Amino acid sequence: MEEILKFDTIGQYNAFNRNETLHPLVSIVDLSKAAPRQLRRLSYGFYVVFLKEIKCGDLRYGCSHYDYEEGTLIFLAPGQVIGSNGDEYYQPQGRALVFHPDLIHGTPLGRHMNDYTFFSYAVNEALHLSERERQTILDCFSKIQFELEHAVDKHSKKLIVNNVELFLNYCVRFYDRQFVTRDNTHKGILERFETLLNHYFSSDKPQTVGLPTVAYCANELNLSANYFGDLIKKETGKSAHDFIQMKLIDVAKEKIFDAQKSVAEIAYELGFKYPQHFTRVFKQHVGMTPLEYRTADN
Repeated sequence: MEEILKFDTIGQYNAFNRNETLHPLVSIVDLSKAAPRQLRRLSYGFYVVFLKEIKCGDLRYGCSHYDYEEGTLIFLAPGQVIGSNGDEYYQPQGRALVFHPDLIHGTPLGRHMNDYTFFSYAVNEALHLSERERQTILDCFSKIQFELEHAVDKHSKKLIVNNVELFLNYCVRFYDRQFVTRDNTHKGILERFETLLNHYFSSDKPQTVGLPTVAYCANELNLSANYFGDLIKKETGKSAHDFIQMKLIDVAKEKIFDAQKSVAEIAYELGFKYPQHFTRVFKQHVGMTPLEYRTADN
C-alpha cells in the first residue's frame, strides 16, 4: 500500500516545516524554512493553499502550461491527497496558508465555504498569477500574519477570518480572469463539449449508461467536475447541467417527429429509465408534453 503522510493539526504541519505555531487553527507557513525532504504523498485535515514558485516539482503537477511565471496557487480541501512517493530530495519553496475548518465554523465564511469551488479543482487546474496578482496575494498573507503576531483580543478571530475571506474573494476574481485569458488551454472546450454530447446521443450509451452527467463529461474532457462547470458557466452563462439538458431537449425534439416511435421508446433511447420522467423534463423545458409537441403543427 502506498504510504501517505497525514497531518491532522496545524501544529503538526508547522513542526514538519520548522515554523512556529502562533495559532492552533491557522498559519502562514514559510516553506523555505523546512529541511530538504523526499517526495511523499501528503494528506491534510484542513484547508491548504500553496503559493508556489516556478520550481514546483515537489507537487508533481507540471509547469508546462503557465500563463505567468511569477507564481501559482494550488487549493486543497481537507482530506485531499497530493504529491507522489519517490527517492528524490527537494527543498520546499514558497508559502502556504493553512486553516482548520474549526476556524470558520459559525462564521459567514463557514456558511458559504462551498461557494469556493476551486478547492475541488485538480492540481493541474491551478491558478496562475501575474506579478501584480501575486503581490495582492502576498499582501493578504501579510495581513493574516500581522493578526497572528498581534496580541489576542476580542477582534482577532473576526479579523483573521475576514482576511482569509478577502483572500479567497481575490482568488475568485483572478480565476475569472484566468478563464478569459487562458485561450490556448481553454480554446475549444465548449466545442469539444458539444461534440461529446453529439457523439453520446448518436451512440448506444444513453441505453447502456444512462443520461450524460456533468461528472462524466468533465472526465471525458480531462477536467475536474467543478472546474469544468465553472468554465462552462463563464463561457455560456449556463451551468453545465443546463447545457446538457438543452442538448437533450434538442435531440428529443428531433426524435419526436418520428411518428413510428412511441414516447416511451424515445425516452429509453435518450437514457431515461421511466417515460414519465422524460415527459416531465420535456414539459418543464418546452411547455408542453412530447405528444402535444408532436401534434402541435399538425
